[in-house]
Amino acid sequence: MNTPAYIGRFAPTPSGYLHFGSLVAALASYLDARAAGGRWLLRMEDLDPPREVAGAQQAILATLENYGLHWDGELVRQSERHDQYAAVLDGLLASGMAYACTCSRKRLEGYQGIYPGFCREAGQARENAAIRLRVPERRYGFDDRVQGHYDQDLGREVSDFVVQRRDGLYAYQLAVVIDDAWQGVTDVVRGADLLDSTPRQLYLQELLGVAQPRYLHVPLIIQPDGHKLGKSYRSPPLPADQATPLLIRALRALGQPLPEDAAYGQPDELLLWASRHWNADLIPRTRTLAEAQLR
Repeated sequence: MNTPAYIGRFAPTPSGYLHFGSLVAALASYLDARAAGGRWLLRMEDLDPPREVAGAQQAILATLENYGLHWDGELVRQSERHDQYAAVLDGLLASGMAYACTCSRKRLEGYQGIYPGFCREAGQARENAAIRLRVPERRYGFDDRVQGHYDQDLGREVSDFVVQRRDGLYAYQLAVVIDDAWQGVTDVVRGADLLDSTPRQLYLQELLGVAQPRYLHVPLIIQPDGHKLGKSYRSPPLPADQATPLLIRALRALGQPLPEDAAYGQPDELLLWASRHWNADLIPRTRTLAEAQLR
């Protein structure tokens, strides 16, 4: 049996600092990997240079180390894999499964994010255009280990989606499917805000002929106003000297047991105990948790 491989994914954008919400998701991924005897791989999803914060990558790595979340193997940066994305995109265009789209945001106003197909058969030139993937009117679903069954009619609820932006930047959906397959990822553990991205990734996995990982979407930690934690100035990076108490809070958010002397242990000791007692069935079966309730 192959060793399970999990992915720890981080984006060095303003909302991508390792804040408490991302700590909960990272901790779940890390503990699930360790409990299964698997590898926890690290990927920096630096696909959007204009939004990347200077020093964010180093800050994320330092926080992971300070909190005892040690990864296996080499760090992968998506910014160094553009050639691989380009090759796959060329194949999709050559097969007719993708096409160039020159529609402006103004032209698409009023369609509630569902692309009406203006450029689908227009044969637009690739230059100065976004690239969209043809989407069938078909339901794509999966059984999430926490959230249960989830599916979407891609044609009606999503429609043809962008896999490369007009400015040449590659879309998250395309890059993660390519990289998950390349890294041999067997299990994806992440926040429930990405639940509705999964059917698009299932479709891409089918098109590219790659294996489908298992999925586990943990509850999203939200602020009192209902926004995702990390989307505003109210979510600063995690302090190094608060590693143990914040790991304890994160374990509570995940419904996990704690050792009696948890408050006095070092992060590595706490994580070792938590990995031996990890039980994904105890994770709250909800999409959101209020941050204030976890203090």
